[in-house]
Amino acid sequence: MILVSIYRNKDQDILSFTMEGHADYAPHGQDLVCAAATAVSFGTINAIEKLCGYEPEVTTHEDGGLLTLSVPSNLDDSIHQKTQWLLEGMIVSLASIEEGYSEYIKLTEHEGGATNA
Repeated sequence: MILVSIYRNKDQDILSFTMEGHADYAPHGQDLVCAAATAVSFGTINAIEKLCGYEPEVTTHEDGGLLTLSVPSNLDDSIHQKTQWLLEGMIVSLASIEEGYSEYIKLTEHEGGATNA
């Protein structure tokens, strides 16, 4: 199962997210849940880089089983707001995947920073 953890501060701003695990919906290379979650998350990272003009703090593992992103705390208000909108869009897309494939992907939201992000 793909586990997506979203970490927010008390104002509900997204501080970070972690995506870990494998969907195991189908064999490697044919797993549409994994492909969808990967496309949404990396598309969001690419959009942040292109539209917000900075590289967020991202960690990945070679086997594809872990992706983390941390939002820098020193962004100006405009860039911070754009980043938040893009990440909120990612959450909406991942929640749509979860709606149809809840046995293979689960989203959870937490207040406070991630311990491993």
